Amino acid sequence: MRPSIYITRKLPESIIAPLQAQFEVDMWEDEDVPVPRDILLHKAEASSALLTMLSDNVDQELIQNSPSLKVVANLAVGYDNIDLEAAKQRGVIICNTPDVLTETTADLTFGLLMATARRIVEADRYIKEGKWKSWSPLLLAGLDIHQKTLGIVGMGSIGEAVARRAKGFNMEVLYHNRSRKKESEQRLGVHYATFEDLLKRSDFVVVLAPLNEGTLGMFQIEQFTVMKETAIFINAARGAMVNEEALERAIVTGEIAGAGLDVFESEPIDPDHPLLALDQVVALPHIGSASQETRYRMMSLCVENILAVLKGNEPKTFV
Repeated sequence: MRPSIYITRKLPESIIAPLQAQFEVDMWEDEDVPVPRDILLHKAEASSALLTMLSDNVDQELIQNSPSLKVVANLAVGYDNIDLEAAKQRGVIICNTPDVLTETTADLTFGLLMATARRIVEADRYIKEGKWKSWSPLLLAGLDIHQKTLGIVGMGSIGEAVARRAKGFNMEVLYHNRSRKKESEQRLGVHYATFEDLLKRSDFVVVLAPLNEGTLGMFQIEQFTVMKETAIFINAARGAMVNEEALERAIVTGEIAGAGLDVFESEPIDPDHPLLALDQVVALPHIGSASQETRYRMMSLCVENILAVLKGNEPKTFV
């Protein structure tokens, strides 16, 4: 019997064709709705490989009840949806998609920063709703980006890519990271700062750190209070790093000027969430890496990793 592969979201036939040519492939046939938990558990039981999304919880229960499972290829650079310890104990290889999405995610992150600072989404809505009656000096006046201070929390590859973009705007770039990166400082002209100092000095605070025990809930009301009243907060990392109630309060009370968010504590976010009612908030549906070119490269990398493991070879990108 040939190894079986289960794909948890509908992908283009051209992408999965190399898998179908050699293995039994089953796929959840919905592009927008996650596979239900009970179906995922049932399919995983007989699968040698899973191609998963961030919305799929690959936990100890799933791994322990999937005796044939050899590899999980996660369609993301992050893997906080996977129990790595359980996978290690069962000898299941976990793969992700780093590097291929770095520049695309940096593009979106800086675009989100610009849209929030210059009130671009709000202005688009203003004109389309027929509210534009005349020009006035402070109509939808936002905040400058050039020559401001950018603080990056998490100086990985995406953080460095955002820093390069900021230099084109003559910004001073501060960063806070678990470990200091002196080579990056010299190459990019960025400066290390303590977390609190970065919050105090930055006009834009951009979160790009991975979600782990050290970053979970790292932004509370205390952190927003330290920031400038004119500061913009950008989260393109993980929603669980931010107390959204505290963020809403900070914006409403004027502790900070606004926020650009690509990620949320619970996804998809409730359309009645208080943050979405604020003009000072630009909200996106977790599309950091969502260019056609990059998403196809990510899917292809997942396929390549699965093929390698099932053929007894080392995958290209494993955790």
